[in-house]
Amino acid sequence: MSRAPFTFYEFFAGGGMARLGLGGDWRCLFANDFDAGKARAYRDNFGAEDLKEGDVWALSPADLPGRADLAWASSPCQDFSLAGARAGLKGGRSSAFFGFWRLIEGLAAEGRAPRAIVIENVTGLLTSHGGADFTALCQALADQGYAFGAIEADAARFLPQSRKRILVIACRQAPAGLPRGREARPALRDAFQRLPPALKALWIGWPTPDDGRRNTDLAALLEPDHAVRWHAPETTAHILSLLDDNNRGKVAAALASGERRVGAVYRRTRAGRQRAEVRFDGLAGCLRTPRGGSSRQTLMVVEGGEVRTRLVSPREAARLMGLPETYRLPARATAALMIAGDGVAVPVVRWLAQAVLEPLLNQGPDLLAAE
Repeated sequence: MSRAPFTFYEFFAGGGMARLGLGGDWRCLFANDFDAGKARAYRDNFGAEDLKEGDVWALSPADLPGRADLAWASSPCQDFSLAGARAGLKGGRSSAFFGFWRLIEGLAAEGRAPRAIVIENVTGLLTSHGGADFTALCQALADQGYAFGAIEADAARFLPQSRKRILVIACRQAPAGLPRGREARPALRDAFQRLPPALKALWIGWPTPDDGRRNTDLAALLEPDHAVRWHAPETTAHILSLLDDNNRGKVAAALASGERRVGAVYRRTRAGRQRAEVRFDGLAGCLRTPRGGSSRQTLMVVEGGEVRTRLVSPREAARLMGLPETYRLPARATAALMIAGDGVAVPVVRWLAQAVLEPLLNQGPDLLAAE
């Protein structure tokens, strides 16, 4: 029998995408974010009652009401990102994780530790400092009585955006029926193998999203051509000049098809030289913030023998994250793109809630049957 509604704390909440993904069977007890713009977006969409804006280090366990079923932490990822400086857990932004963890330790000391924890981050978390940071994270969980495991989830299984993330899921009571103490999935195997034996013994083989769920592509999420601003021809020509032979071949093939083809373009710096890459596989590349490791994503439309380009709009970026049309975006494009580029894809959270977290918290007799 379900015991919903479940309760949760949402740390590094951003625009509230974890809250949206958890859905109506979940009740927020507390949310926190340091960024004023993201906090405004959170209040615009969910109200101010649950949100405390400010530095996580300024919080104490007394700020957190009750005992939550779940603590969700999409902690700052810049220092784990392969595009960043790889400062690891000692990095200035990712050190915010320890501000969060200090609260979990305080709750545990009061007998109020959340029953489950989800830590969402970029895939670089697994390899940062040769895996030492991931081991330190697992040790922190173990020290507070949690068993744990991880999932690599790609938003591309649900949305037309290639966006891989690591979800570390920890629980106070390990479920029956799942593999324990081993890891067969290639994306996680090396990280698991680097763990010491005591931590390997606590590892849970959580289920993974299956393939083939996505039922739409990038073109289906776009605004009508007449409603958006297109680049001037010279800007498009410049973007085309940045393509290497392989990427020029993709454009040529799209032109030769005679069909309308929609592609996603990234401009990157390779060996000190700016280059562009295009893909026509129905997926956008991973959305970034305006201050992220790559430039704002560009769309390329090939139709009728013509190539046109433009920037992804804020609403299109929101759709690529699974945000509903009713979600209130900031009026400024830069602020809206910060919300989308720094968030967790909503359908990934929804899948996790349905496939893992709710069965786990319901503690039914057939809890999380193995895949």
